[in-house]
Amino acid sequence: MSKTINAARIAVSGKSGCGNSTVSRLVAEALGLRFINFTMRNLAAEKRMDFKETLDLAATDESWDKEVDTRQVALARENGGCVLGSRLAIWMLPEADLKVYLKAASEVRAERIMKREGGTFESVAAFTAERDRQDRERFLRMYRIDNDEYAFADLIIDTDELTPPKIAALIIDKIKVKIR
Repeated sequence: MSKTINAARIAVSGKSGCGNSTVSRLVAEALGLRFINFTMRNLAAEKRMDFKETLDLAATDESWDKEVDTRQVALARENGGCVLGSRLAIWMLPEADLKVYLKAASEVRAERIMKREGGTFESVAAFTAERDRQDRERFLRMYRIDNDEYAFADLIIDTDELTPPKIAALIIDKIKVKIR
């Protein structure tokens, strides 16, 4: 018996500025699935803390990442299908029906983040590079996950030249073929 789209679990990962949240939301809306994107930003907001302060604490205290990861995976495993968008979704939800990795050049990512959050290109690029470095170190230490090794994903999309709706369409086309 094959699975239906409304029961599909789609995991979307990528580094900051690749379009994880936007694309995951578009896919979830188009397919009528739950959108799950609980992030360190959400946790910082819940605790009424500055995002950078939260990242600094997470760099030395694994409980921050573990709380985010545990909560999002638990949400994804609840009844029905979903689209889980997070840095580690494709690693943390191994039973996902479709694992998608979004990638983009560091300059493109910095430009997108700058447009979204403000700041100068140089400061955003430096912050993003440092965040990438810290994330990778934490993921390796905590889970033995190298987020630079994503070749196992079902679909890898270079988002440099694509719009979020086009990226979402590629994912939707792939899950429809995979679920058949």
